[in-house]
This record gives sequence, structure tokens and C-alpha cells, in this order.
Amino acid sequence: MPVQEGLYGLLAEFNTPQAMVKATQAARSAGFRRMECYTPYPVEEAATALDVHRTRVPLLTLMGGICGLITAFLMQTWMSAISYPINVAGRPLFSWPAFIIPAYEWTILFAGLSAAFSMLALNGLPQPYHPLFNAPNFRVGATDDKFFLCLEATDPKFSLVDTRNLLEDFRAVSVVEVDL
Repeated sequence: MPVQEGLYGLLAEFNTPQAMVKATQAARSAGFRRMECYTPYPVEEAATALDVHRTRVPLLTLMGGICGLITAFLMQTWMSAISYPINVAGRPLFSWPAFIIPAYEWTILFAGLSAAFSMLALNGLPQPYHPLFNAPNFRVGATDDKFFLCLEATDPKFSLVDTRNLLEDFRAVSVVEVDL
């Protein structure tokens, strides 16, 4: 069944996190993959039900830290041995033990910045507009006391009637269509 044009998905509202998690698990076992839970506080069971524990942020943080280490050593080597060599008391121009502390600091700096920016980029932030902002029940309860499950229309298993029936089987307070 073709999905109507301009539909983002179906948003189900629940009063308890347990009901939302049960609906999420059922949707996942029914074959849905494009879905998201929205809660006023972290619900670990929802993250488990969505299977979102894999992220690339740690790898990108490691790569950023390694880039910082290499950048610091190359910069200090360039400055002390090539660009502006000063022979002080016959000491070697490339004195790597003196480079350790600045290299450590640059590693921390690059790792922290790459963690922050990769997290923002992978989360798609900043996002000043999202279709769920158009749902009146989402605006009222998402940050207070309601729990939401949104099944996106781009999911191959999405069928407006069947998906609505699936969500209503879990006694959702409301199931609304979310337009783009």
C-alpha cells in the first residue's frame, strides 16, 4: 500500500515507559527499523529495544586524539629542528622528551573537540525544525510526563492502517499522523 505524500509517520503517545517499551519491542519484532522513542528522561530499556547501542563516536574520538598527537609532534619538530633551529649548549635539535607534555595536551584537545563535533554531526544537530514539532500532543508532553514512539513512513514495513492498528493494540493514549 503506498504511503500518502507528505507523511512523516505515526506518533503514539503512552503514559508509562513500560507501555512504550513493549510497543517498541513489538514493532521491532514485526520488522520495523525506522522508529524513534521520545522520553522526558533517559529510559535504558527503550535504547535496548531500539538497538541503538552502536556508535562511531569513540572511534572518531580516538582518531582525533591520534591526529592531535601527530600534529603536536610534527609542529614541535618543525619549529625546533627545521624552521627555527637554535643550538643551546649543544643539545639536539629534535629533543622528543620535551615534546611529550604539549603532545599530551594536544591529544586531549583534539580528542575532546572531535568527540563533541562528531556527536553533533552524527546526531544531525543542530536541528531547528523537526516534523514532530507539528504534533500538538508532542509539544505539550514530550518534556514533561509523556512517552512517545514514532514509526516513520520511510520504513519498508510501514502501512498506514496496519501500523496504526499495531500501535493501538498497545493501548496508546493517542495515535496521530505526523506531516512533514
